[in-house]
Amino acid sequence: MNELLWLAMLLVNFSLILLSYRIFGKMGLFIWVPIAAIIANIQVIQGIQIFGFAATLGNIVYASSFLVTDILSENYGKKEANKAIWIGFFSLISMTLLMNLALLFQPLDNEFAKEMYQHLSGIFSFMPRIVVASLLAYIVSQKHDIWAYHMWKKRFQGKKNIWIRNNLSTMVSQLMDSLLFTFVAFYGVYEMNVLWQIVLTTYVLKWMVAAADTPFVYIAAKMKSKTP
Repeated sequence: MNELLWLAMLLVNFSLILLSYRIFGKMGLFIWVPIAAIIANIQVIQGIQIFGFAATLGNIVYASSFLVTDILSENYGKKEANKAIWIGFFSLISMTLLMNLALLFQPLDNEFAKEMYQHLSGIFSFMPRIVVASLLAYIVSQKHDIWAYHMWKKRFQGKKNIWIRNNLSTMVSQLMDSLLFTFVAFYGVYEMNVLWQIVLTTYVLKWMVAAADTPFVYIAAKMKSKTP
């Protein structure tokens, strides 16, 4: 069941990115970056079993931000792709600050309010460590992805070679991201064998997302002239 849901989420994410791009143009791509950053950092708290391995949610949503920066790199250049990274960075810091400030408020003295407070506290009190890990992994991997994309673009020019630069840049960036995020976020939380399993499964899942997103980069390249 988890595997089917994972595939469904993959399709929904990519479709929403193209829909946002079609409706809002380049701004739609910028809009998706904070959406992906915030949702991924909430979903990642949930551990799941998928394809026989331990993993965390958030892989698809987070990996979709690499699709967005690759589309921006391909259609609008390195400057616009880097702008998207900093938008995501700012959104994560803002969410962490505002939600942890919210937890300082005393809830109403009734069962419902106290229960909701416990749920929020359970998610967002853990969030600062998740966000530190995410910010570090995000900056390092995304900066590398944009650099690598344009490096490979110089060597493999033309629309027909989009798949080469998209995959070569993203595959390495995702490995860097998986290693940095997992060990900063979960070291001491899980045993070492579980950590390495999470790194492996996270990377494999992100690798699958990166391979699957290639057709969508081509579609977005064709959509450029039709977007507002």
